[in-house]
Amino acid sequence: MKALCWHGKNDIRCDTVPDPKIQHPKDVIIQVSSCAICGSDLHIFDGVIPGMEAGDVLGHETMGQVVEVGQDVSNLKVGDRVVVPFTISCGECFFCKRGFFSGCERTNPNYKIAEKTWGHSPAGLFGYSHILGGYAGGQAEYLRVPYANVGPVKVPEHLNDEQVLFLSDIFPTGYMAAENCGIQNGDTIAVWGCGPVGLFAIRSAFMLGAGRVIAIDTVPERLALAEQCGAIIVDFKKEDIYDRIQDLTDGRGADACIDAVGTEASATGSIDSIIDRVKVATFMGTDRPHVLRQAINCCRNFGTISIVGVYGGFLDKIPMGSAINRGLTFKMAQTPVQKYLPHSLEKVENGDIDLSFVITHRAALADGPELYKTFRDKVDGCVKVVLHP
Repeated sequence: MKALCWHGKNDIRCDTVPDPKIQHPKDVIIQVSSCAICGSDLHIFDGVIPGMEAGDVLGHETMGQVVEVGQDVSNLKVGDRVVVPFTISCGECFFCKRGFFSGCERTNPNYKIAEKTWGHSPAGLFGYSHILGGYAGGQAEYLRVPYANVGPVKVPEHLNDEQVLFLSDIFPTGYMAAENCGIQNGDTIAVWGCGPVGLFAIRSAFMLGAGRVIAIDTVPERLALAEQCGAIIVDFKKEDIYDRIQDLTDGRGADACIDAVGTEASATGSIDSIIDRVKVATFMGTDRPHVLRQAINCCRNFGTISIVGVYGGFLDKIPMGSAINRGLTFKMAQTPVQKYLPHSLEKVENGDIDLSFVITHRAALADGPELYKTFRDKVDGCVKVVLHP
């Protein structure tokens, strides 16, 4: 089959690789009808995610049709059309039973590596490094889905792929980002990053009762979509973010702040951001957490910082003195998608949200390597790429 494979920094290729096979009675194989390039895939493309090996198949936003079923799979049959959560979860361990599916204790075969890096291992993920299991991803013609009794969700035939594909990751992630904020009616929520996750966080914040959402980015197409979602837009290249949020909140700060950017934050004229870049380039640091620092300083006393942008290692110069002395709450996670899927699908079916509004580029799998560059460089108005194998 054809698949998008990682071969090093800035080197994604459309290769021919072996077709996946049933390896466990709880596996299914799906023929992929649609997949997407996620913003977190760009961290792999840029070489900042450790544990990648040449030839690894990428991708964790995937849906398609079941073509083979393991003997212990009871909820799916050949021909079912499904969306696949990016988190691989057993459904039976301590964490899964509590709804913390992305903390599953059983699905990362390389948990010892993760423990050395993070103290404890989270769940395995599709297409996202050997630290998280080394599972082949879904930017491919076929995908093996382990623990299929827990993961894939059947979708109604009257909904097309583009209406449901993002239930695999970015809509539940955006919704969780907003839910983490504990929004009260009328709250002001600040969102850093107006990529797809940030845009879904904006829409979700309004669904949950926010009075105002402040959207921070600099890419015109992203800011335009954020404005269409009802947000007050702020271009960080044109305005001082702290001063603007202070003005909008009468000096109090935002009630909650969402970091939908993560490890590769950019900033104009920011000394801390320049230092971050130098440290990462010289292997003296692992991440560029400018946005997180700024969010902490812009949040009101006893407010909440919600983090859904991906970080990989150790963050420097985080103003914990500010956070502690002002009573901030931090909430963050890889999204336990299985927890959010039923509610998210209901939102789509009821017409509360059309997830396809973020899609700007549609292409064949073979176009994927070039579209990684287009997406990363934010050119040609690219906000979200969907591929059809």
